[in-house]
Amino acid sequence: MVRRVFWMAVGAGATVWAMNKANEAVHRLTPDSLSGTATRGALHLGDLAKQFAQDVRAGMTEREEQLRDDLGLHGTAVVEPRRRRVARGEPQYRAISAAPGSPAAALPSSSSARTTPQATEETPRRALPQRGGTPNRKDQ
Repeated sequence: MVRRVFWMAVGAGATVWAMNKANEAVHRLTPDSLSGTATRGALHLGDLAKQFAQDVRAGMTEREEQLRDDLGLHGTAVVEPRRRRVARGEPQYRAISAAPGSPAAALPSSSSARTTPQATEETPRRALPQRGGTPNRKDQ
């Protein structure tokens, strides 16, 4: 009789434990719980990204100070390098062809001093002899 009571208590305890686990799983899988979990994860990820950006910014500032000390640039003005001057008549852009065989999208203006080759006269094409069959077939 004691054995029966013992196994009855074990079975009741296992049932209570299984029911609690099932209720937790159901609660975890509700839409509100899933959205809350996703929101907390996104906020945590955003906080980590913000902390990373602050660490990078602090490291950049520290490294910049080290470089200024090493190069002796404290208190001096840094002047930008001079840009290369464009020679007169030299185009400031490149002509880029839109597709193979098509005219260039951007050509230098005609008033530039740069010489451009003159267009050659187009020679008339000779008609090719037909090979027989239909003249408009694509596989010839």
